[in-house]
Amino acid sequence: MSAADPRRALPAVDAVVAEALATLPDAGEGLRPLLTALARRRLEAVRGMLEGGAAAAAVVSALSVADLAGAIAAEAAALLAGTLRPVINATGVILQTNLGRAPLSDLALARVAAVAGGFSSLELDLDRGRRGDRAGSLSATFEALVGVPAVVVNNNAASLLLLLAALAKGREVIVSRGELIEIGGSFRLPDVMRASGARLVEVGTTNRTRVDDYAEAIGPRTAMLLKVHTSNYRVVGFTDAAPLGGLAALARERGVLAVEDLGSGALLDTAAAGLAPEPTVGAALAAGADLVCFSGDKLLGGPQAGILAGRADLVARLGRHPLYRALRPDKLTLAALEATLGAYLRGTAATELPVWRMILAPVEETRRRAAAWAAALPAPAGDRAARAPGTSTGAARAEVVEAEVVEVESTVGGGALPGETLGGFGLAVRAGSATRLAARLRAGDPPVVARIAAGRVIFDPRTVLPEQDEALLAALRRALPGA
Repeated sequence: MSAADPRRALPAVDAVVAEALATLPDAGEGLRPLLTALARRRLEAVRGMLEGGAAAAAVVSALSVADLAGAIAAEAAALLAGTLRPVINATGVILQTNLGRAPLSDLALARVAAVAGGFSSLELDLDRGRRGDRAGSLSATFEALVGVPAVVVNNNAASLLLLLAALAKGREVIVSRGELIEIGGSFRLPDVMRASGARLVEVGTTNRTRVDDYAEAIGPRTAMLLKVHTSNYRVVGFTDAAPLGGLAALARERGVLAVEDLGSGALLDTAAAGLAPEPTVGAALAAGADLVCFSGDKLLGGPQAGILAGRADLVARLGRHPLYRALRPDKLTLAALEATLGAYLRGTAATELPVWRMILAPVEETRRRAAAWAAALPAPAGDRAARAPGTSTGAARAEVVEAEVVEVESTVGGGALPGETLGGFGLAVRAGSATRLAARLRAGDPPVVARIAAGRVIFDPRTVLPEQDEALLAALRRALPGA
């Protein structure tokens, strides 16, 4: 390395780390290894820039110990804080996939905390003092709820993979072309079919498939007829879909299995909320399905999980398959799912589970909350002079803030009830740029995620938990221009 080599001008790692430690509040020596690793990585990147020649060298020469220390201190703080944070969902989309879908009930949270804070009887039969079945009680719970046992895995895609691998590997599975779904993350049914070792046989057309189409496709290699609920889209117009009951009767006649992927897995009737009927687990089993699979964190209202329920002999085969061990859930998921299902056993799911409270929330309740939010915000600048002294909550604010209660339409989301909406009221706020206001809300603590319409930021009470009202208002006040 020559004397003129600009790499000689780079600060020493120890100097950068010492400066970074000084800039981090409450930083102890325990952070030194992390900061050292970050400093070395960043300085190595700077050395790489020098390979670019004089222009890169000029950029590097402008870097100081303080610059590098500030950068690695910020990187360390971000790593320590993590990216998974509680968020206030004001979008009006109840099962918002990007926001974690179903919030858990208070009892589920308490059960998770109790199990997570110490040891548990995960795989111990306390009565007999020997190894037990980690999901045995859940299977019994499902049998009490829907009349058949169940096995639980970590999500519904895993349910489908497990049942295909265990029951149809090397054989044919017949599916309607109108049900070859793709859901979020580019998850496609044909891809899972290939990964399982089963062979896909497509029948019918995109818009019309009849029982006869399945009947004509059944051959000596056929293992099952698979019906897939189109959870996140709807085909309308000139359509026809084979009913599950007809497929189940055909499957029994031909000696193959009838299986339905229900997607959202409702145990309650969505028609009670004025929505279109969503296929329920009980109805699918009553129609003759040998197995059904569905999610735990959608309309069931629990944690992320995949549930397969049906014939006892088939459920037992699934539980013995080698893939089951790779796909089975952990103790926290099981604890939350047990508590969630307990609400259905008690008949309190509609009032106890947040998802169902949101779905069933009365329109007048959304109007009342939206009006209370509006009243708690600063008044428009033009109204302040008319207020009595001391009564304005926004007298120190020069910017115009317009807050109005408006009609909104909420959605269930999460791949459930596409096209269906729930009427209600929300708060519309105009305060400068709606895009900038929404960005400031997302950057706050706690972050607030809302939607933008007609140049205003819309806050929907249906998806904001009642105990979050004050936090939402505080976050909004901080995000308003001039705060």
